[in-house]
Amino acid sequence: MTMLTIRKNPPIRPLEPTGAPWTRCNEVPAPQLTTTVPREYVHRSSLAEVFLTGCDLIGADTFSLTGQWPRAHTFFTSADGTRHDPVQAGETVRQVGLYLCHAVYGVPLGHNVLLWSLDFASDPDQLRIGRGPSELAMIATCTDFGWQGNRFSGFLQVDIHRAGRLAATGTARFTCVAPATYRRLRGDRGRTGLARPLERRTPIPAASAGRMLPFDVVLAPTEDADRWLLSPDLDHPILFEHANDHHPGMVLVEAARQAACGLRPQDGFVPSAMSTEFEHYAELDTPCWIEASPRTPTVIDVTGHQEGRTIFRSTVTGSAAAPRPLAGSAVAGSVL
Repeated sequence: MTMLTIRKNPPIRPLEPTGAPWTRCNEVPAPQLTTTVPREYVHRSSLAEVFLTGCDLIGADTFSLTGQWPRAHTFFTSADGTRHDPVQAGETVRQVGLYLCHAVYGVPLGHNVLLWSLDFASDPDQLRIGRGPSELAMIATCTDFGWQGNRFSGFLQVDIHRAGRLAATGTARFTCVAPATYRRLRGDRGRTGLARPLERRTPIPAASAGRMLPFDVVLAPTEDADRWLLSPDLDHPILFEHANDHHPGMVLVEAARQAACGLRPQDGFVPSAMSTEFEHYAELDTPCWIEASPRTPTVIDVTGHQEGRTIFRSTVTGSAAAPRPLAGSAVAGSVL
């Protein structure tokens, strides 16, 4: 497949004369100014949630990208406010894949993306928030990117560097399908207004989920300490940044992250890596149960179940911080 070099920014055109002298300024080459990539290419409604700023082809199906993580993101920040959340690396990998599909490989913007897997690992020391936004340099390698009939699929690997050091790595496997195909896959579930989402339950304490705010918690308690109900706020500006007919994959990733933290909240578990396989859509109108079990003190397996089938499987790797008191009890709200 023939590739085209992608300009990081469009050429800047001089303004029309206004009567003021500007000839001397026009003789000086205009600088390349930093902008985000089009938000539509990464399936975001808000420009503030676009983390990519540029892309260049550097080899066969290999790209160099730039990006930026804001210094004080409202969601992708550790509970103590000192680090970027590792899930932000996963979201960045997701955006890289979407951007390349649409901007480089010709997948129409109206196509839907089926995410089959998302893995990422981070270096906690490289996620520390500095005195300014974190400038990112990324290398993306695309494997088996191509069309099979009216479906586009591929496997993506991304290395994320910050200040010359590897901060995170990630991979994703996906398929893009046309709107008509997606409607057939979803059936009645995809028809707006037919399914009424479940009412949100009182969440577990934010501290036990590894979060600062109850608004960001996606799990509600049950009678079992290792089992929760998926119950996010559907008006959350990041997790549900645009309309969806099911729980997005990043909501399930966040559920797994919070379940790993909530399994032993007194240990202050700090996730650094996740590996997730998605098997079915998580519907909005039916209870989805999240269960966690420790494989080792630093590795926790999390699964999601709905209507008698497995929705996703995730492995969360991290470390235990020093024990800390929790704000409130480990279980709050009504029990299902």
